[in-house]
Amino acid sequence: MQALLKLSKAIDGLNAFVGRYVIWLILAATLVSSINAVVRKVFHTSSNAFLEVQWYLFAASFLLAAGYALLEKEHVKVDVINAKLSQRTRAWIDVFGFIFFLTPVCLIVLKYSIPFFLQGFHSGEVSSNAGGLIRWPVYLMMPLGFGLLMLQGFSELIKRIAFLRGLIDDPMVKRVEKSAEEELAEAIRQAKELAAAKKAQNA
Repeated sequence: MQALLKLSKAIDGLNAFVGRYVIWLILAATLVSSINAVVRKVFHTSSNAFLEVQWYLFAASFLLAAGYALLEKEHVKVDVINAKLSQRTRAWIDVFGFIFFLTPVCLIVLKYSIPFFLQGFHSGEVSSNAGGLIRWPVYLMMPLGFGLLMLQGFSELIKRIAFLRGLIDDPMVKRVEKSAEEELAEAIRQAKELAAAKKAQNA
């Protein structure tokens, strides 16, 4: 089990790394959109390549960050009933979901998306739009995204089983990190308390 927990930690690290950098694709898509709008208004010209780059970047950010979203517990969940259940019951529900829903769906998508990507890659398929781009880079996002999601599902499954065996704390609790402002306010409060304590001692 300890070896599996180390594997889980490695998968978490991989998706955390991907998640930290995928966010820049949103900025890139925004910049491309802005440049396209300026060029179209000022120079009265444009290209479908600009539009397709935006689609590619959005697809990449959405698909590649799926595993990171699962890691950070940011997926939409209906907790009306789930929140009233015990921690162990919720863990068992997650175990069932990871095994019988998430993993099969990921495997099905991988089964069809990998040949789809390879076909586009070997054929050099290009968009039918005038000035369009090659298609295989965006096709590649499907197996990569669902591969990362399936890996994260496996990591979460390991953590749920380890929790049920009493080896780790509840992995379903979302960790809320303090913002920079909150950390500064906490540091100021502690400094004031320390100064007040020293003043009381001197008195």
